[in-house]
Amino acid sequence: MPGTLFIVATPIGNLEDITQRALRVLSDVDLIACEDTRHTRLLLNHFGIKTKTISYHEHNERGRAAELCRLLESGKNVAVVSDAGTPLISDPGFRIVRAAIERDVPIVPIPGPTAFVAALAASGLACDRFFFAGFLPARASARSAILEELRPIPATLVFYEAPHRIAATLKDALNVLGDRRAAIARELTKVHEEIARGSLSELAQRFSAGARTRGEMVLIISGANKTESRAGAKSEDAPARLAARVSELESEGADSKLALRKAARELGLKRAEAYRLMVAQKKRRSK
Repeated sequence: MPGTLFIVATPIGNLEDITQRALRVLSDVDLIACEDTRHTRLLLNHFGIKTKTISYHEHNERGRAAELCRLLESGKNVAVVSDAGTPLISDPGFRIVRAAIERDVPIVPIPGPTAFVAALAASGLACDRFFFAGFLPARASARSAILEELRPIPATLVFYEAPHRIAATLKDALNVLGDRRAAIARELTKVHEEIARGSLSELAQRFSAGARTRGEMVLIISGANKTESRAGAKSEDAPARLAARVSELESEGADSKLALRKAARELGLKRAEAYRLMVAQKKRRSK
């Protein structure tokens, strides 16, 4: 009989948040696959757990998944943990889960903390429908293109963001989405936990580029209202129509900047919005 693959959630900061079930599983399995063995060893030592660990991160995930599956097929039980929170949520783990499924290895999730869920619950924004988008791209143009795609969604938008990019992300979100209600949660469950709430313009000012900010962050932004959603639905073909008109104008001799400016005017779009639509269109074609 094959062993069992356990997907174990661990604390995102406060060690008291670990569950009794997680402690039992981590003590009983034959091996713990960790995003960072040194980080996880601190947790295990705190609770007196002596189980052997092995590294499992984004750089060795492909090869390590096959190795772990061989152990599972031989009857060994393996737990997967990330540095904090629930594995696979913007963390490694997808490959080993898929590989285990293909080999009919039992998979058991051990639920626990997840940063974006805790942040959403305390944000003061609607929680009945939300869209978790993970980390936004680091490049401004790609980030704006993704925000443009998410703009019509009538559900609360949830992102992870690094402190050194939060100022730029808030600026782009304000430009693309408008001045929506938002919240930023950082250092959740830790000593310096903070949840800042306000409009995007207020948060952009608070977390300006000159402000010193630490800790991984969860950015939560209210979803599109009914008017924005209807407008988004009507303009779903706008990128294609814009690209077609730009191509037509360029074939007539106009340079790319002039063609984009003229096409945007004809379609009733602002130049910045037209640029974002073109970037989004090119990104779709490259996939």
